[in-house]
Amino acid sequence: MNWSSTEFVWLDWAILVAGVLGVVWAVWRAVVKDKKAQEGEDSSAYLFGKGEPWYVIGMAIFAANIGSEHLVGLAGTGAKSGVGMAHWEMQGWMILILGWLFVPFYQLLINKMGKIITMPDFLKFRYTKATGSWLSIITLVAYVLTKVSVTAFTGGIFFEYLLNIPFWYGAVGLILITCIFTVFGGMKGVMTLSAIQTPILIIGSFLVLFLGLATLGGGSITEGWTSMMNYCEQLNNGHGTTHMFHWCKNDGMYQDYPGFVVFIGASIIGFWYWCTDQHIVQRVLGQTPGEDNKAVIARARRGTIAAGFFKILPCFMFLIPGMICAALAAKGADGFEMENTDAAFAIMVQNILPAGVKGIVTIGFVCALVASLAAFFNSCATLFTEDFYKPMKPGKTEEHYVFIGRAATVVVVILGFAWIPVMMSLGSLYDYLQGIQSLLAPAMCAVFAMGIFFKWITPKAGEWTMILGFLIGMVRLLTNVLTDTGHAAMDGAFWDCTAWFWQTNWLVFECWLLVFLLIFMCVVSAFTPKPSAAQIDAITLTADFKKTIKESYNVWDYVGTFGVIALCGAFYWYFF
Repeated sequence: MNWSSTEFVWLDWAILVAGVLGVVWAVWRAVVKDKKAQEGEDSSAYLFGKGEPWYVIGMAIFAANIGSEHLVGLAGTGAKSGVGMAHWEMQGWMILILGWLFVPFYQLLINKMGKIITMPDFLKFRYTKATGSWLSIITLVAYVLTKVSVTAFTGGIFFEYLLNIPFWYGAVGLILITCIFTVFGGMKGVMTLSAIQTPILIIGSFLVLFLGLATLGGGSITEGWTSMMNYCEQLNNGHGTTHMFHWCKNDGMYQDYPGFVVFIGASIIGFWYWCTDQHIVQRVLGQTPGEDNKAVIARARRGTIAAGFFKILPCFMFLIPGMICAALAAKGADGFEMENTDAAFAIMVQNILPAGVKGIVTIGFVCALVASLAAFFNSCATLFTEDFYKPMKPGKTEEHYVFIGRAATVVVVILGFAWIPVMMSLGSLYDYLQGIQSLLAPAMCAVFAMGIFFKWITPKAGEWTMILGFLIGMVRLLTNVLTDTGHAAMDGAFWDCTAWFWQTNWLVFECWLLVFLLIFMCVVSAFTPKPSAAQIDAITLTADFKKTIKESYNVWDYVGTFGVIALCGAFYWYFF
């Protein structure tokens, strides 16, 4: 057998099949054991899970974030644009804000309401019922447009390049497998799969990284790094692609990553995603019945600290291997043709890893795809069941609510799959994904941040800001479709007078939209009724609760937090 074969040999297929069967058995065993402990179906456990250890929470947050858009899109972006997209990945520090700041507020509201909450629950409590409903609608739409369809689409690409499976077979197969897994596994299944796939994915990706550097450097990892950096510094008409900030307007990448604005824009999206998105926050809300606040807050915080360390890894797991692949292609290495940069990571796996190891690593990749997609499905089921169905149909059995959550999952699958052909016609996948997020994030950031930090913000201010921000974002999206994201020349008086709206750089537009919405909230608050005493009480930390928060952390929480910040700062310093 040729151990250096660039194809999947029988050993790889045997390991892949055996590994997948082993994963299915482990997940099934964990779910059955959990159901026996519950003595029946429990909708809260199905949707949120019970109180998992902090390291499982950290791995679950990381696994929920890592999807096929990383395996395909991030590696492809690295091959094409270097470290410019690293701003969106180097956000371990942002996850700390979830653990240190938002978890206590969410736990406070859980105590007030007497049940596990969703993000719309928070807005309903702080603002109006319509505000929470709008968030649910926006989130469900966003999941269909930017999560389910994108993950399935890029998963199809990954399977096509790595396993030679036709695109549609890979995309449809991924969706069907994940749908079955989510329906029967619930959050416990997602948590278990996350714990299994995270170490495999990390080890496999770093094997690709180090073996790729060694191949580029003729056996030396350090020489490979130097060769990669030298090659990338010559790209972009001499401006290089090894810089996270592009300050010169003559730099060809300035339009995509304009100066310090790119950091602000990425942080706005990061704040929405890591601190307020149901998909992520759901990982820290699960708790064991009767567990005290101190234990819940401590475990959730430490889980976010662990996730902060994990979040630093994708740049090394995917983005830099993409840069290595581009350097190997430029060097003329066998098998490294770069006709499509999105194939960068699959090409690395094919040509770098030895036989047998390919199969092991692919198990981790398959688990990552399923875990990420399952997490989206599960969050959609949660939002629909908790925020729409239960209020309309109260008093039903737990088994009934679990069934409705599963039915909602199937509907989301169908909608996400139906959107794929439309999405394929809208241009660059990664630009599409980040562009959609930049249009939704400002309203979310404004409503959540102002609602927590400023008690004088009125209920109607939150409601109207959510609606206005969403409508402005959708109008901008429509102009992006009509004008090729502002690049196409549009004739006519109307297009001339509105050019500032549709031609402005997407990151600059995102920042100004947030500023406008913050001002809008303040103005509306000056002319609408003040929040009630109950609404203020919902975000007011009592002396006892402050004491509980203080007692929930120790010196290791500080050490871990500063460690995450230091590593993020070091990356920014090196690639500044």
